[in-house]
Amino acid sequence: MSHSAVVFAYHNVGVRGLASLLANNIDVKLVVTHEDNPQENIWFGSVRELAILSDIPVIYPDDPNTTRVVERIKELQPDWFFSFYYRNMLGQSLLDIPAQGALNLHGSLLPKYRGRVPINWAVFHGEQESGASLHRMEIKPDAGALIDQQSIPILPNDTAHEVFQKVTCAAEMVLMRSLPRLLQGTQHETPLDLSAGSYFGGRKPEDGRINWFDSAQQVHNLVGAVAPPYPPAFFDIGMHRVHILGSYYLGESAGGQQARIYWANNRCYADCIDGHRFQITGITVDGQEAHQAAFEQFFDSELILS
Repeated sequence: MSHSAVVFAYHNVGVRGLASLLANNIDVKLVVTHEDNPQENIWFGSVRELAILSDIPVIYPDDPNTTRVVERIKELQPDWFFSFYYRNMLGQSLLDIPAQGALNLHGSLLPKYRGRVPINWAVFHGEQESGASLHRMEIKPDAGALIDQQSIPILPNDTAHEVFQKVTCAAEMVLMRSLPRLLQGTQHETPLDLSAGSYFGGRKPEDGRINWFDSAQQVHNLVGAVAPPYPPAFFDIGMHRVHILGSYYLGESAGGQQARIYWANNRCYADCIDGHRFQITGITVDGQEAHQAAFEQFFDSELILS
């Protein structure tokens, strides 16, 4: 018996999700994705390219809930919808179409970190694990019954980008484990207890501003949560904007309880007001890489921050 689907997808999880459906011989009748934003750093894979390679029609609506798009999808009579990191919410008129329902892959261990950019938020909050969850779609975001999930560890110095790569693998594992059961109708579904979870909104570049009254661990978490390829953590000093591109935290004691940036033994450090420090592994001043000599041209031997 053949099974058909319409896929809403973007980003690396979208690529691997679509590939997983094709590997399970699901007839993907249409892929709905996004046009790449020229203002965005496109560091991830292309769902569009995989769809074209697989001879699947692709559309790029600004809003998938328009009557025209809904009617086109309804004519396809898909058994399933799958949403893989698609950025727009699907309205009820869409969710009512697939005979077997609509499923979404979310980059957290639901019900924790429902909502936007869950991986970045998990790193920001110093979580020790994250993962991928496959669940039923409802109008309320990330709220439908859980079908399967796979956890991955977050190591103390992992960036959000590194965690995202692990979550992409976890998403593929969840799909390859769950799809045979879904197609046979033997899957187990567990209602989500939303009171046991959390919900977070999106993040803007301004949210990467460093507060030097935070602890070394908190600043390190922020740096990792927004490290490139995302817009990196930053602060302003005088007329200069300083970006911290990476950090490495071992819980070392600082030289004092005054926030400062300085070089020692050919390494750049940030002391924080809690008496701990972290190593800065990448730093720019006004968009230019600041190795030791360049840094000291701007700020002498150290930069006092508080």
